Amino acid sequence: MNLLNKTLDNDLCLKYGTIKQPYPEEVAPMLSPVFAPFIKNSPISVMARGMLERVLNPEQLDKWFDTTAKEQYTKDLLFSTLFGLMSQVVQGSQRSVHAAVQASTEDIAVSIPSIYNKLNGIESGTSAALVRYAAGQVEPIIRKLLGKQNCPLAGKRIKLLDGNCIEKSHHRIKELRSIAAGPLPGKSLVVYDPMLHLPIDVFPCEDGHAQERSLLKTVLESMVVDDVWIADRNFCVVEFTCGIDKRKAWFIIREHGKYPFELIGKEKYIGKIETGTVYEQPIVVRDDAGEEHAFRRIRVKLKNETRDGDTEIFIVTNLSRSSANAKLVARLYRDRWTIETAFQRLAQYLNSEINTLGYPRAALFGFCVALVAYISMSVVKAALGAVHGVDFIEQNVSGYYVANEIEGVYQGMMIVIGNEHWTVFQDMPPSDLIRLLKNLAGNVKLSKYQKHPRGPKKPQPKRIAMKNKPHVSTAKILAERKRR
Repeated sequence: MNLLNKTLDNDLCLKYGTIKQPYPEEVAPMLSPVFAPFIKNSPISVMARGMLERVLNPEQLDKWFDTTAKEQYTKDLLFSTLFGLMSQVVQGSQRSVHAAVQASTEDIAVSIPSIYNKLNGIESGTSAALVRYAAGQVEPIIRKLLGKQNCPLAGKRIKLLDGNCIEKSHHRIKELRSIAAGPLPGKSLVVYDPMLHLPIDVFPCEDGHAQERSLLKTVLESMVVDDVWIADRNFCVVEFTCGIDKRKAWFIIREHGKYPFELIGKEKYIGKIETGTVYEQPIVVRDDAGEEHAFRRIRVKLKNETRDGDTEIFIVTNLSRSSANAKLVARLYRDRWTIETAFQRLAQYLNSEINTLGYPRAALFGFCVALVAYISMSVVKAALGAVHGVDFIEQNVSGYYVANEIEGVYQGMMIVIGNEHWTVFQDMPPSDLIRLLKNLAGNVKLSKYQKHPRGPKKPQPKRIAMKNKPHVSTAKILAERKRR
Protein backbone atom coordinates (compact mmCIF):
# COMPACT_ATOMS: atom_id res chain seq x y z
CA MET A 1 0.00 0.00 0.00
CA ASN A 2 1.37 3.37 -0.98
CA LEU A 3 0.75 5.38 2.18
CA LEU A 4 1.29 8.85 0.86
CA ASN A 5 1.03 11.10 -2.11
CA LYS A 6 4.53 12.60 -2.46
CA THR A 7 3.44 15.74 -4.36
CA LEU A 8 3.86 19.17 -2.76
CA ASP A 9 1.02 21.62 -3.00
CA ASN A 10 1.27 23.06 -6.53
CA ASP A 11 0.17 26.57 -5.61
CA LEU A 12 2.92 27.00 -3.04
CA CYS A 13 5.49 25.43 -5.36
CA LEU A 14 4.74 28.08 -7.97
CA LYS A 15 4.50 30.92 -5.47
CA TYR A 16 7.57 30.20 -3.33
CA GLY A 17 9.69 28.00 -5.57
CA THR A 18 9.88 25.00 -3.25
CA ILE A 19 11.62 21.95 -4.68
CA LYS A 20 9.97 18.57 -4.87
CA GLN A 21 12.05 15.98 -3.04
CA PRO A 22 11.92 12.21 -3.69
CA TYR A 23 10.90 9.87 -0.88
CA PRO A 24 10.64 6.08 -0.65
CA GLU A 25 7.52 4.51 -2.10
CA GLU A 26 6.89 2.41 0.98
CA VAL A 27 7.07 3.00 4.70
CA ALA A 28 8.12 0.23 7.10
CA PRO A 29 6.52 -0.82 9.27
CA MET A 30 3.20 -0.22 7.54
CA LEU A 31 0.41 1.50 9.42
CA SER A 32 -2.97 -0.16 9.62
CA PRO A 33 -5.33 0.57 6.69
CA VAL A 34 -7.63 2.32 9.19
CA PHE A 35 -5.19 5.27 9.07
CA ALA A 36 -5.64 5.75 5.30
CA PRO A 37 -8.29 8.56 5.28
CA PHE A 38 -6.40 10.54 7.92
CA ILE A 39 -3.06 10.06 6.16
CA LYS A 40 -4.70 11.47 3.06
CA ASN A 41 -6.66 14.33 4.61
CA SER A 42 -4.90 15.19 7.89
CA PRO A 43 -1.39 13.71 8.12
CA ILE A 44 -0.48 16.41 10.64
CA SER A 45 -3.00 14.99 13.12
CA VAL A 46 -1.53 11.50 12.66
CA MET A 47 1.97 12.84 13.33
CA ALA A 48 0.90 14.74 16.46
CA ARG A 49 -1.01 11.82 17.97
CA GLY A 50 1.68 9.34 16.94
CA MET A 51 4.37 11.36 18.73
CA LEU A 52 2.33 11.46 21.94
CA GLU A 53 2.06 7.67 21.73
CA ARG A 54 5.78 7.41 21.15
CA VAL A 55 6.87 9.74 23.94
CA LEU A 56 4.09 9.70 26.55
CA ASN A 57 1.97 6.60 26.10
CA PRO A 58 -0.02 5.70 29.26
CA GLU A 59 2.12 2.76 30.39
CA GLN A 60 5.35 4.70 29.90
CA LEU A 61 3.92 7.80 31.57
CA ASP A 62 2.71 5.95 34.68
CA LYS A 63 6.10 4.26 35.13
CA TRP A 64 7.78 7.66 34.82
CA PHE A 65 5.41 9.18 37.40
CA ASP A 66 6.02 6.40 39.92
CA THR A 67 9.76 7.09 39.82
CA THR A 68 9.45 10.91 39.79
CA ALA A 69 6.66 12.01 42.15
CA LYS A 70 7.62 12.51 45.80
CA GLU A 71 4.32 13.30 47.53
CA GLN A 72 1.59 11.77 45.39
CA TYR A 73 1.05 8.12 44.63
CA THR A 74 -1.11 6.11 42.23
CA LYS A 75 -4.20 4.34 43.60
CA ASP A 76 -7.49 4.42 41.67
CA LEU A 77 -6.57 7.35 39.40
CA LEU A 78 -3.54 7.00 37.13
CA PHE A 79 -1.33 9.96 36.27
CA SER A 80 -1.73 9.10 32.59
CA THR A 81 -5.48 9.64 32.98
CA LEU A 82 -4.93 13.13 34.39
CA PHE A 83 -2.48 13.92 31.61
CA GLY A 84 -4.95 12.70 28.98
CA LEU A 85 -7.76 14.83 30.41
CA MET A 86 -5.61 17.95 30.61
CA SER A 87 -4.22 17.35 27.10
CA GLN A 88 -7.75 17.43 25.70
CA VAL A 89 -8.35 20.79 27.38
CA VAL A 90 -5.11 22.49 26.32
CA GLN A 91 -5.49 21.23 22.74
CA GLY A 92 -9.08 22.44 22.57
CA SER A 93 -10.88 19.15 21.96
CA GLN A 94 -12.65 19.68 25.32
CA ARG A 95 -13.50 23.09 26.77
CA SER A 96 -12.87 22.27 30.43
CA VAL A 97 -11.56 19.57 32.72
CA HIS A 98 -15.15 18.85 33.80
CA ALA A 99 -16.21 18.38 30.16
CA ALA A 100 -13.27 16.07 29.51
CA VAL A 101 -14.16 13.97 32.56
CA GLN A 102 -17.83 13.80 31.61
CA ALA A 103 -16.90 12.58 28.14
CA SER A 104 -14.84 9.76 29.68
CA THR A 105 -17.04 8.65 32.61
CA GLU A 106 -17.02 5.02 31.45
CA ASP A 107 -13.21 4.89 31.63
CA ILE A 108 -12.74 6.77 34.93
CA ALA A 109 -13.63 5.04 38.18
CA VAL A 110 -13.35 8.03 40.54
CA SER A 111 -15.53 11.08 41.18
CA ILE A 112 -14.98 14.52 39.70
CA PRO A 113 -13.99 16.01 43.11
CA SER A 114 -11.34 13.29 43.39
CA ILE A 115 -9.95 14.30 40.01
CA TYR A 116 -9.74 17.96 41.01
CA ASN A 117 -8.14 17.03 44.32
CA LYS A 118 -5.52 15.04 42.43
CA LEU A 119 -4.88 17.93 40.02
CA ASN A 120 -4.58 20.40 42.89
CA GLY A 121 -1.96 18.21 44.52
CA ILE A 122 0.40 17.59 41.60
CA GLU A 123 3.81 18.83 42.68
CA SER A 124 5.15 21.68 40.58
CA GLY A 125 8.45 19.81 40.43
CA THR A 126 6.66 16.87 38.81
CA SER A 127 5.08 19.18 36.23
CA ALA A 128 8.50 20.65 35.41
CA ALA A 129 10.07 17.18 35.19
CA LEU A 130 7.33 16.19 32.72
CA VAL A 131 8.42 18.96 30.34
CA ARG A 132 12.09 17.98 30.66
CA TYR A 133 11.21 14.33 30.08
CA ALA A 134 9.11 15.04 26.97
CA ALA A 135 11.77 17.37 25.53
CA GLY A 136 14.48 14.81 26.17
CA GLN A 137 12.46 12.13 24.39
CA VAL A 138 11.84 14.14 21.23
CA GLU A 139 15.19 15.93 21.01
CA PRO A 140 17.03 13.07 19.23
CA ILE A 141 14.08 12.72 16.83
CA ILE A 142 14.16 16.42 15.93
CA ARG A 143 17.95 16.33 15.51
CA LYS A 144 17.67 13.42 13.07
CA LEU A 145 14.89 15.15 11.17
CA LEU A 146 16.74 18.46 10.84
CA GLY A 147 20.21 16.97 10.36
CA LYS A 148 23.37 18.84 11.26
CA GLN A 149 22.71 22.50 11.99
CA ASN A 150 25.26 25.26 11.95
CA CYS A 151 25.09 26.88 15.38
CA PRO A 152 26.36 30.49 15.26
CA LEU A 153 28.50 29.63 18.31
CA ALA A 154 30.47 26.52 17.42
CA GLY A 155 30.54 23.84 20.11
CA LYS A 156 28.00 25.62 22.30
CA ARG A 157 24.28 25.28 22.91
CA ILE A 158 22.14 28.40 22.92
CA LYS A 159 19.35 28.62 25.51
CA LEU A 160 16.81 31.43 25.71
CA LEU A 161 15.39 32.22 29.15
CA ASP A 162 12.23 34.19 29.83
CA GLY A 163 9.43 34.41 32.37
CA ASN A 164 5.74 33.68 31.97
CA CYS A 165 3.05 34.74 34.45
CA ILE A 166 -0.15 32.69 34.32
CA GLU A 167 -3.17 34.93 33.84
CA LYS A 168 -5.56 35.61 36.69
CA SER A 169 -7.98 32.83 37.53
CA HIS A 170 -11.66 32.89 38.39
CA HIS A 171 -12.57 33.58 42.04
CA ARG A 172 -13.72 30.01 42.67
CA ILE A 173 -11.64 29.32 45.77
CA LYS A 174 -13.58 30.34 48.90
CA GLU A 175 -10.96 32.77 50.18
CA LEU A 176 -10.86 34.59 46.82
CA ARG A 177 -14.58 35.29 46.48
CA SER A 178 -14.50 38.51 48.49
CA ILE A 179 -11.29 39.84 46.85
CA ALA A 180 -11.65 42.24 43.92
CA ALA A 181 -8.04 41.88 42.72
CA GLY A 182 -7.25 39.26 40.11
CA PRO A 183 -5.76 36.12 41.73
CA LEU A 184 -2.50 34.93 40.12
CA PRO A 185 -2.05 31.14 40.41
CA GLY A 186 1.65 31.06 39.55
CA LYS A 187 4.47 31.90 37.20
CA SER A 188 7.44 30.15 35.63
CA LEU A 189 10.72 30.58 33.81
CA VAL A 190 10.93 28.71 30.51
CA VAL A 191 14.08 27.62 28.66
CA TYR A 192 13.85 27.45 24.87
CA ASP A 193 16.29 26.00 22.33
CA PRO A 194 16.11 28.29 19.25
CA MET A 195 18.01 25.84 17.03
CA LEU A 196 15.53 23.02 17.66
CA HIS A 197 12.53 25.38 18.09
CA LEU A 198 11.80 23.49 21.29
CA PRO A 199 11.00 24.35 24.94
CA ILE A 200 13.39 22.15 26.90
CA ASP A 201 12.95 23.13 30.55
CA VAL A 202 10.70 25.06 32.92
CA PHE A 203 11.08 26.38 36.47
CA PRO A 204 7.61 26.84 37.98
CA CYS A 205 6.71 28.92 41.03
CA GLU A 206 3.43 28.65 42.92
CA ASP A 207 3.63 32.26 44.16
CA GLY A 208 2.20 34.44 41.39
CA HIS A 209 3.70 37.58 42.98
CA ALA A 210 7.22 36.19 43.36
CA GLN A 211 10.06 37.95 41.55
CA GLU A 212 11.42 36.03 38.58
CA ARG A 213 14.87 36.62 40.04
CA SER A 214 13.95 34.45 43.03
CA LEU A 215 14.05 31.43 40.69
CA LEU A 216 17.52 32.13 39.30
CA LYS A 217 19.32 30.06 41.94
CA THR A 218 17.47 26.98 40.69
CA VAL A 219 18.32 27.90 37.10
CA LEU A 220 22.01 28.18 38.01
CA GLU A 221 21.95 24.69 39.49
CA SER A 222 20.80 23.28 36.15
CA MET A 223 23.57 24.85 34.06
CA VAL A 224 25.92 22.84 31.87
CA VAL A 225 29.41 23.86 30.74
CA ASP A 226 29.44 25.76 27.42
CA ASP A 227 25.71 26.54 27.38
CA VAL A 228 25.01 30.12 26.25
CA TRP A 229 22.13 31.78 28.11
CA ILE A 230 20.37 34.70 26.44
CA ALA A 231 17.93 36.75 28.50
CA ASP A 232 16.37 40.18 28.95
CA ARG A 233 17.50 42.83 31.44
CA ASN A 234 15.29 41.51 34.26
CA PHE A 235 17.87 38.72 34.65
CA CYS A 236 20.86 41.07 34.69
CA VAL A 237 21.88 40.68 38.34
CA VAL A 238 25.36 40.09 39.73
CA GLU A 239 24.50 36.76 41.35
CA PHE A 240 23.23 35.34 38.04
CA THR A 241 25.87 36.66 35.63
CA CYS A 242 28.79 35.83 37.92
CA GLY A 243 27.19 32.49 38.77
CA ILE A 244 27.09 31.59 35.08
CA ASP A 245 30.71 32.67 34.70
CA LYS A 246 31.82 30.50 37.66
CA ARG A 247 30.11 27.47 36.11
CA LYS A 248 32.08 27.91 32.87
CA ALA A 249 28.92 28.67 30.96
CA TRP A 250 28.20 31.82 28.94
CA PHE A 251 25.61 34.56 28.81
CA ILE A 252 24.30 37.38 26.63
CA ILE A 253 22.02 39.55 28.78
CA ARG A 254 20.71 43.06 28.28
CA GLU A 255 22.10 45.44 30.92
CA HIS A 256 19.79 46.54 33.73
CA GLY A 257 19.99 50.17 34.82
CA LYS A 258 21.06 49.15 38.34
CA TYR A 259 23.69 46.59 37.31
CA PRO A 260 26.99 47.51 39.06
CA PHE A 261 30.23 47.46 37.03
CA GLU A 262 33.46 49.33 36.41
CA LEU A 263 34.40 50.56 32.93
CA ILE A 264 37.88 49.62 31.71
CA GLY A 265 39.55 51.50 28.86
CA LYS A 266 37.81 53.33 26.03
CA GLU A 267 34.77 52.34 24.05
CA LYS A 268 35.58 51.12 20.53
CA TYR A 269 33.54 51.46 17.37
CA ILE A 270 32.91 47.99 15.90
CA GLY A 271 30.64 48.51 12.90
CA LYS A 272 27.06 48.46 11.70
CA ILE A 273 24.38 45.74 11.73
CA GLU A 274 20.80 45.67 10.48
CA THR A 275 19.40 47.41 13.55
CA GLY A 276 22.06 50.01 14.26
CA THR A 277 25.68 50.82 15.10
CA VAL A 278 27.71 48.63 17.47
CA TYR A 279 30.31 49.71 20.06
CA GLU A 280 32.23 47.68 22.64
CA GLN A 281 34.01 48.30 25.96
CA PRO A 282 35.48 45.95 28.62
CA ILE A 283 34.06 46.05 32.14
CA VAL A 284 34.76 44.44 35.51
CA VAL A 285 32.01 43.12 37.80
CA ARG A 286 32.62 42.06 41.41
CA ASP A 287 30.50 39.29 42.91
CA ASP A 288 29.35 39.10 46.54
CA ALA A 289 32.63 37.47 47.55
CA GLY A 290 34.63 40.33 46.01
CA GLU A 291 35.94 38.21 43.13
CA GLU A 292 36.41 40.14 39.87
CA HIS A 293 34.87 38.99 36.59
CA ALA A 294 35.96 40.45 33.23
CA PHE A 295 32.97 40.98 30.94
CA ARG A 296 32.25 42.92 27.76
CA ARG A 297 29.70 45.72 27.47
CA ILE A 298 28.25 46.15 23.99
CA ARG A 299 26.28 49.23 23.03
CA VAL A 300 23.91 49.24 20.07
CA LYS A 301 22.83 52.67 18.86
CA LEU A 302 19.49 51.83 17.30
CA LYS A 303 18.14 53.02 13.96
CA ASN A 304 14.62 52.90 15.38
CA GLU A 305 13.38 53.33 18.94
CA THR A 306 12.23 50.31 20.92
CA ARG A 307 8.60 50.05 22.03
CA ASP A 308 9.77 51.56 25.34
CA GLY A 309 11.30 54.56 23.56
CA ASP A 310 14.96 53.50 23.97
CA THR A 311 17.37 54.79 21.33
CA GLU A 312 20.20 52.51 22.42
CA ILE A 313 20.60 49.28 24.34
CA PHE A 314 23.51 47.83 26.31
CA ILE A 315 24.34 44.12 26.35
CA VAL A 316 26.64 42.38 28.83
CA THR A 317 28.43 39.13 27.93
CA ASN A 318 31.27 36.95 29.16
CA LEU A 319 31.90 35.46 25.71
CA SER A 320 35.39 36.12 24.40
CA ARG A 321 35.95 38.07 21.19
CA SER A 322 37.32 34.93 19.54
CA SER A 323 34.06 33.08 20.31
CA ALA A 324 31.68 35.87 19.30
CA ASN A 325 32.45 39.35 18.01
CA ALA A 326 30.30 42.25 19.15
CA LYS A 327 28.15 42.22 16.02
CA LEU A 328 27.29 38.54 16.51
CA VAL A 329 26.47 39.14 20.18
CA ALA A 330 24.09 41.96 19.23
CA ARG A 331 22.40 39.79 16.59
CA LEU A 332 22.02 36.87 18.99
CA TYR A 333 20.41 39.10 21.59
CA ARG A 334 18.06 40.54 18.97
CA ASP A 335 16.89 37.01 18.12
CA ARG A 336 15.81 36.36 21.72
CA TRP A 337 12.31 37.43 20.62
CA THR A 338 11.98 33.79 19.49
CA ILE A 339 10.97 32.73 23.00
CA GLU A 340 8.43 35.56 23.25
CA THR A 341 6.97 34.30 19.97
CA ALA A 342 6.78 30.82 21.51
CA PHE A 343 4.74 32.23 24.44
CA GLN A 344 2.44 33.99 21.97
CA ARG A 345 1.97 30.71 20.13
CA LEU A 346 1.13 28.92 23.37
CA ALA A 347 -1.57 31.51 24.05
CA GLN A 348 -2.90 31.62 20.47
CA TYR A 349 -2.76 27.94 19.49
CA LEU A 350 -3.24 26.16 22.82
CA ASN A 351 -5.27 26.73 25.97
CA SER A 352 -2.08 27.15 27.99
CA GLU A 353 -3.62 29.19 30.82
CA ILE A 354 -6.85 27.60 32.05
CA ASN A 355 -8.39 30.35 34.16
CA THR A 356 -10.87 27.98 35.81
CA LEU A 357 -7.96 26.29 37.60
CA GLY A 358 -7.34 28.51 40.62
CA TYR A 359 -5.08 26.26 42.65
CA PRO A 360 -1.43 26.97 41.77
CA ARG A 361 -0.35 23.37 41.30
CA ALA A 362 -3.26 22.59 38.98
CA ALA A 363 -2.69 25.78 36.96
CA LEU A 364 1.05 25.09 36.62
CA PHE A 365 0.33 21.50 35.59
CA GLY A 366 -2.00 22.81 32.87
CA PHE A 367 0.71 25.18 31.63
CA CYS A 368 3.30 22.37 31.57
CA VAL A 369 0.93 20.07 29.67
CA ALA A 370 0.53 22.89 27.14
CA LEU A 371 4.34 23.01 26.84
CA VAL A 372 4.30 19.25 26.17
CA ALA A 373 1.68 19.77 23.44
CA TYR A 374 3.93 22.48 21.98
CA ILE A 375 6.83 19.99 22.07
CA SER A 376 4.72 17.53 20.07
CA MET A 377 3.95 20.25 17.53
CA SER A 378 7.68 21.02 17.34
CA VAL A 379 8.26 17.50 16.02
CA VAL A 380 5.56 18.04 13.40
CA LYS A 381 7.19 21.29 12.26
CA ALA A 382 10.61 19.63 12.23
CA ALA A 383 9.25 16.89 9.95
CA LEU A 384 7.76 19.52 7.66
CA GLY A 385 11.07 21.38 7.72
CA ALA A 386 12.99 18.21 6.84
CA VAL A 387 10.88 17.83 3.69
CA HIS A 388 10.18 21.41 2.61
CA GLY A 389 13.00 23.36 4.26
CA VAL A 390 13.10 24.79 7.79
CA ASP A 391 13.15 28.44 6.68
CA PHE A 392 10.28 27.86 4.28
CA ILE A 393 8.11 26.31 7.01
CA GLU A 394 8.96 29.05 9.53
CA GLN A 395 8.09 31.79 7.04
CA ASN A 396 5.02 30.31 5.41
CA VAL A 397 3.28 27.76 7.67
CA SER A 398 0.95 29.06 10.38
CA GLY A 399 1.01 27.22 13.69
CA TYR A 400 -2.51 28.52 14.31
CA TYR A 401 -3.92 26.55 11.38
CA VAL A 402 -1.88 23.48 12.34
CA ALA A 403 -3.25 23.55 15.91
CA ASN A 404 -6.74 24.31 14.61
CA GLU A 405 -6.71 21.20 12.42
CA ILE A 406 -5.44 18.96 15.21
CA GLU A 407 -8.18 20.31 17.48
CA GLY A 408 -10.90 19.71 14.89
CA VAL A 409 -9.78 16.26 13.79
CA TYR A 410 -8.60 14.72 17.06
CA GLN A 411 -11.88 13.43 18.56
CA GLY A 412 -13.17 11.97 15.30
CA MET A 413 -9.81 10.36 14.60
CA MET A 414 -9.74 8.71 18.03
CA ILE A 415 -13.26 7.33 17.48
CA VAL A 416 -12.23 5.74 14.17
CA ILE A 417 -8.71 4.66 15.17
CA GLY A 418 -8.71 2.75 18.46
CA ASN A 419 -5.83 2.93 20.93
CA GLU A 420 -4.57 -0.50 19.88
CA HIS A 421 -3.67 0.82 16.42
CA TRP A 422 -1.42 3.56 17.82
CA THR A 423 0.87 1.21 19.75
CA VAL A 424 2.89 0.68 16.55
CA PHE A 425 4.53 4.07 17.27
CA GLN A 426 5.86 2.88 20.64
CA ASP A 427 8.36 0.29 19.40
CA MET A 428 8.99 1.54 15.89
CA PRO A 429 12.76 1.64 15.15
CA PRO A 430 14.03 5.25 15.01
CA SER A 431 14.99 4.99 11.34
CA ASP A 432 11.48 3.81 10.43
CA LEU A 433 9.91 6.53 12.56
CA ILE A 434 11.96 9.24 10.83
CA ARG A 435 11.04 7.83 7.43
CA LEU A 436 7.36 7.70 8.37
CA LEU A 437 7.33 11.28 9.66
CA LYS A 438 9.00 12.54 6.48
CA ASN A 439 6.52 10.71 4.29
CA LEU A 440 3.60 12.04 6.30
CA ALA A 441 5.07 15.53 6.04
CA GLY A 442 5.42 15.07 2.28
CA ASN A 443 1.68 14.45 2.04
CA VAL A 444 0.70 17.68 3.82
CA LYS A 445 -1.13 20.22 1.66
CA LEU A 446 0.74 23.31 2.74
CA SER A 447 -1.78 25.75 1.30
CA LYS A 448 -4.16 24.76 4.12
CA TYR A 449 -1.75 26.23 6.66
CA GLN A 450 -0.38 29.23 4.80
CA LYS A 451 0.41 32.31 6.88
CA HIS A 452 -1.32 35.60 6.08
CA PRO A 453 0.86 38.27 7.69
CA ARG A 454 -0.91 41.57 8.12
CA GLY A 455 0.61 44.90 7.28
CA PRO A 456 1.48 47.58 9.83
CA LYS A 457 -1.38 48.66 12.06
CA LYS A 458 -3.04 51.92 11.17
CA PRO A 459 -3.59 54.47 13.95
CA GLN A 460 -7.06 54.17 15.44
CA PRO A 461 -9.23 57.19 14.57
CA LYS A 462 -10.68 59.22 17.41
CA ARG A 463 -14.23 58.09 18.08
CA ILE A 464 -17.05 60.60 18.31
CA ALA A 465 -19.43 60.24 21.24
CA MET A 466 -23.03 61.02 20.29
CA LYS A 467 -25.14 62.31 23.15
CA ASN A 468 -28.25 60.26 23.88
CA LYS A 469 -27.14 57.64 21.29
CA PRO A 470 -25.49 54.67 23.02
CA HIS A 471 -26.01 52.55 19.91
CA VAL A 472 -26.14 53.04 16.13
CA SER A 473 -27.57 50.96 13.31
CA THR A 474 -24.85 49.41 11.18
CA ALA A 475 -27.31 48.90 8.31
CA LYS A 476 -28.18 52.62 8.22
CA ILE A 477 -24.53 53.66 8.27
CA LEU A 478 -23.71 51.30 5.37
CA ALA A 479 -26.73 52.58 3.44
CA GLU A 480 -25.43 56.12 3.96
CA ARG A 481 -22.06 55.06 2.50
CA LYS A 482 -23.80 53.87 -0.68
CA ARG A 483 -25.63 57.17 -1.08
CA ARG A 484 -22.39 59.19 -1.03
